[in-house]
Amino acid sequence: MFNTIEPEAFFEQLKTQFAEKILLVEKHYDVTVAEVSHDVIKNVILFLKEQGFQFLTSCNGLHLPAAEKKFGMIYHLHDFKRNLRIRIKTFTQNDPPHFPTLTDIFPAANWMEREAYDFFGFRFDGHPNLHRILNEDSMEGWPLRKEYPLEDQARFDKDDKMFGR
Repeated sequence: MFNTIEPEAFFEQLKTQFAEKILLVEKHYDVTVAEVSHDVIKNVILFLKEQGFQFLTSCNGLHLPAAEKKFGMIYHLHDFKRNLRIRIKTFTQNDPPHFPTLTDIFPAANWMEREAYDFFGFRFDGHPNLHRILNEDSMEGWPLRKEYPLEDQARFDKDDKMFGR
């Protein structure tokens, strides 16, 4: 279906399938990037898998506190036969952020979604085993969110003037 992955042609293919739910398609270096509406992200990923993007390279969380939609997930997919890569982005303003799990499409998403939960507090609806994977279970908060304090608030032996603040 995709003999080329030029943004214009790719946009038309996705637009035919998902209409206004495809918000943006552009090319960054050699990777096509598509921003997709939050409510169809799983359908878009499934569609891409059927089109040959059989490998989920990574999925990462994103926190942009100053943006209108401050929480996002970025998915990188690879088509080995045509040696093509694509990046799919989706955003939400809900806190806690909810995204559909991709573990039923790509089993490797299990660990990556647990990592996004562990560091950002993202919930993945339908995930089979969503709990902390790297941080201690007793830890409170989400360390990669921008509102997380950079220094231990319980320490009294540090004075900000020592650090030029």
